[in-house]
Amino acid sequence: MSSTTATVGPSSSNELKKSKVKVAVVQASPIILDREATIEKVAKICKENGCFGAGAELVLFPEAFISWYPRGNTFGVGIYDVTDEGRDIFKRYWDSSVQVPGNAVDRLGQIAKENKLYLAIGVIEREENSGTLYCSILFFSPSGALLGKHRKLMPTAGEKLCWGYGDGSTIPVFDTPIGKFGGVICWENFMPMIRMAMYGKGVQIYLAPTADCSDAWLRSMRHIAFEGRCFLLTCNQFVKRSDYKEGVDYGQSFPSEDPNYVMCRGGSAIIGPRGEMLAGPNYEGEAVLFAELDLGDIIRSRIDFDPMGHYSRPDVFSLVVNERRNLNVTYVNSEQRGDETGEGNTDNNKDGFGLGADKSKAVKDGLKNLKI
Repeated sequence: MSSTTATVGPSSSNELKKSKVKVAVVQASPIILDREATIEKVAKICKENGCFGAGAELVLFPEAFISWYPRGNTFGVGIYDVTDEGRDIFKRYWDSSVQVPGNAVDRLGQIAKENKLYLAIGVIEREENSGTLYCSILFFSPSGALLGKHRKLMPTAGEKLCWGYGDGSTIPVFDTPIGKFGGVICWENFMPMIRMAMYGKGVQIYLAPTADCSDAWLRSMRHIAFEGRCFLLTCNQFVKRSDYKEGVDYGQSFPSEDPNYVMCRGGSAIIGPRGEMLAGPNYEGEAVLFAELDLGDIIRSRIDFDPMGHYSRPDVFSLVVNERRNLNVTYVNSEQRGDETGEGNTDNNKDGFGLGADKSKAVKDGLKNLKI
């Protein structure tokens, strides 16, 4: 999917489609390493907290909610080796991840449709023919359709042991009847250029799921809302030692065996375009935070600062975003090769394709038209 601004629903216009939008952020713990049980917890939270009944039109779940943020885990990785136990934990982590498309995606779409809302949720994503995992956000519409995804560009610190790197092909902002929204994950929000990429696409509701519960994180979120003159939703997991099941090997030690020991204290919040707190932060337990956003406040806030308008200097500073998907292998099919059998003529290999001279032009023309 192209990461340019995608229109969802009525055709885009320069006017705000709705003046007010109700949103929710979910602060909770997953059922660790259990994809299906975690997805059903998503369904239960949406239903029991009355997200639709309360009028919420957009709901955000935390980073890596399906189905584990492996806080404190090294997966047995040393400088040049990995323990067998670490490999086993990683295999279980991979087994609990989400393949896109797949049954888990279908069920999440059904939850969005049942509750008639836009759903954004942090997942650990895998590809069919790869052992690499990605920290991603999946975005669903009220019709249940998967709108797209964002893969975290930069895993932080030990995350590099278990997650791959996203690329510029998944930095979407969706133009919907409730406004323009998109998401950036955890510390990649500290990268000034990805923020500018989001502002350039006109983001109005900036989603920032995270695993960071520090005071510094919240200060940064208020700054981003103030800088971008947009609403910002941030949410985190609330995890206690008891969320790790007794008798299950997670391949790590814990700071405390007290079941009430808090491993991640949350800190979820909803912030306005001048950095004002609209809901939260919550550091007390699992919760759902609601707020009504007046999208007109975005325009009101930009009279004195507009990061992509009167307070920008494109004659001095500009940003280029590479939105191509980066592939390890690109296959040229038989039609592009000009060879129906798929077996090149080896009589003349001077062009480097293993084809005769009469076919080399067809190959070159095909390569010119190839989208990479």
